Order: sequence, then structure tokens, then C-alpha cells
Amino acid sequence: MLSPKRTKFRKQHRGRMKGKALRGNKIAYGGFALQAVEPCWITSRQIEAGRRVLTRYVRRGGKLWIRVFPDKPVTMRAAGTRMGSGKGAPQYWVAVVKPGRILYEMKGISEKLAKQALNIAGYKMPVKTKIISFEGI
Repeated sequence: MLSPKRTKFRKQHRGRMKGKALRGNKIAYGGFALQAVEPCWITSRQIEAGRRVLTRYVRRGGKLWIRVFPDKPVTMRAAGTRMGSGKGAPQYWVAVVKPGRILYEMKGISEKLAKQALNIAGYKMPVKTKIISFEGI
């Protein structure tokens, strides 16, 4: 699972997901990509699930780039604790994804295979996605 090696602060505010992605919204490395259409938090487990689907589906062919990294800690309080006594401990990591953000990119495989693989990876995401190609920008 992906997580940062170290951070400046252990806990973060929840923040907002207003607006569209200004960075990471264009294909930079591959020929085909999976792009988010809605805003959401994608956990490190979901990113890993999508990666496993893509690598298994294309076997040894092609190259894969993961364009999101979970750098935001999400805290939770222990079940059954009373109100007060501060913020909970960090439980897992999420990547903040805005509409238009590229999640995965692929290169070196046929268009049909890439679209099938990215379609299955889209099912693993907690957000609506679309498949885009380098020609279709």
C-alpha cells in the first residue's frame, strides 16, 4: 500500500474538493489514461486494487504509470469513545482527486486491450471515470 515515508504533521484538516483539477489533467507519459469525472478521496487500498487489475490484465506487456499518491491522513476515533479528548489517530491515507485528474496511464499495448483493462480498473474506483487517449485530447 502507498503511504508517505514522513510528513511534516501527523494530522490534517479535511479540506474541500472545490473546482476542477488544474494539474495532472493531461496525458503526460502513456497513450491511454483513466480520468476521474467527479471529486472524491481515493484510498491507498483502492489505488492498489486498480494497479493490480491493470498489471494482471496486460500480463507482461506495456508500461503503467500511477498519477495519484495518497498523501493525506484520515483520522478516526476508536469505537465507543466519548465526545471530546481531541482528534483521533491516523488510520489510512487518501489522495484528493478533483474532476479531470488522471489516475492511471498506460503505454505499449493495443488500444482494445488498454481500454478493457482501464474499464475494469474504473470499477475499482469510488468515482465515475472515463478512458481517454493521447489522440483524443
